[in-house]
Amino acid sequence: MKPALSLQLGQHLALTPQLRQAIRLLALSTLELKGELVDAVETNPLLEFDEGGGNETPESAEERSVEGPEEKASKSEEERAAEEQSDYQQSEDDSWSLDSGPSAGSGSGSGEGEGAEARMTEAEDLCAHLLWQLHLAPLSDRDQAIGVALIESLDHDGYWRGDDQSLIESMRPEFEIEADEIDAVRHRVQRFDPIGVACRDLSECLDVQLSEAPQSESVVLSRRLVTDHLSELAGGEQALAKLAQLLQVSSEQLSESVALIRALDPKPGAAFATETPEYVVPDAVVVRREGQWQVRLNHELMPRLRINRTYADLVRSVSRDDASYLRGRLQEARWLIRSLEQRDDTVLKVAQAIVLRQQGFLDRGAEAMKPMVMREIAEDVGVHESTVSRVTTRKYLHTPRGTFEFKHFFSSHVATKDGGEASSTAIQAMIKRLVEEEPASKPLSDSKLSALLKAKGILVARRTVAKYREAMRIPPSHERARPA
Repeated sequence: MKPALSLQLGQHLALTPQLRQAIRLLALSTLELKGELVDAVETNPLLEFDEGGGNETPESAEERSVEGPEEKASKSEEERAAEEQSDYQQSEDDSWSLDSGPSAGSGSGSGEGEGAEARMTEAEDLCAHLLWQLHLAPLSDRDQAIGVALIESLDHDGYWRGDDQSLIESMRPEFEIEADEIDAVRHRVQRFDPIGVACRDLSECLDVQLSEAPQSESVVLSRRLVTDHLSELAGGEQALAKLAQLLQVSSEQLSESVALIRALDPKPGAAFATETPEYVVPDAVVVRREGQWQVRLNHELMPRLRINRTYADLVRSVSRDDASYLRGRLQEARWLIRSLEQRDDTVLKVAQAIVLRQQGFLDRGAEAMKPMVMREIAEDVGVHESTVSRVTTRKYLHTPRGTFEFKHFFSSHVATKDGGEASSTAIQAMIKRLVEEEPASKPLSDSKLSALLKAKGILVARRTVAKYREAMRIPPSHERARPA
């Protein structure tokens, strides 16, 4: 075949660098976006944070870049450095409120002292708390060394999962110890605060806590239960009835002992956990004003960007090579600011569309949640369904009923008797309410829950009820049974 040149007319979608950047920023969470903006400011001299609020429009930045140096306000290097230091301190000290924004009194008076004191105070971990008590106890150097080795081997819940031989080997050659010495020190540590640490298992932990309580018939029965019948306590009403018959006690005595056991702490060391909690930062906030639900973006914790005036004004006064570099950076800065504005606009529109469709949830709670899919929101906003998927991933909406991920408001539907649809989220809320209101001695089975929902006009099979119940981590009826 003879090679030849030919022209062909066609259409195809090309992803420009600006579009790729906008798509990537849209999928980022708030915390990831903050890190992205910090990196952008550090690498692009044409960008800076705007502490006054509001991104500077690229058009106004371009206009200033061709005005000339005589138009800008001159500041000394000392003044600029003082402002940067002040901005840094303010960003470190400010606290945020959904209603009032940054706290006005965080930098003066007693508030500053309280903040400094709070930052200096650190939560004491379990090991340090127990070692402090160990050093105050009247023990020999040998027992002190064993106690230190024991305490440093505890897990986060306060249990000792090791074995005697490993501890004996770790003490050599400083001390030659025996297993009975380890048990003696371990029993002493178990009486430290919190009571029940350094135990090998749950049964021993509960028994130690009961041993420190004033001894009575109920406490004696409770110790017998946790020592010999702990696994049977997890059974339902029938298991407890058989246990009462086996121990030759009344159901009232057994119920009193079971209640006492449930009041104990199965993880005495968990209260001293030092892991830093992770807080969710809402991307949008829903408020009710003049009888209408309104949505606004949460800009309080998101740094705002603007064009750096000093470098923008240098475009026309520097050499050709430097001007080319500055123009390129200025173009990148304009793209980033426009992408941020487009991201904010899309997030706001999606949040408004969600709130418009889920006003029943905001007014009456989870049982009024409507079934909704991303395609419906995409049609309301006028974007592709994939865009809605990116917006709703790791984005959060703060409402008077709590803070929820955008995806929480999307759910499948279940048919009703009148031909309508009910949200799976609303059905789960109904199941949870029915379980909370059920008699303690006669919990509702999955079949009974399905029948009660059908009586309300919601057609849900027993298997579906079981699936929703397991998703909410509600145990089956035989495990929920409790003596009346």
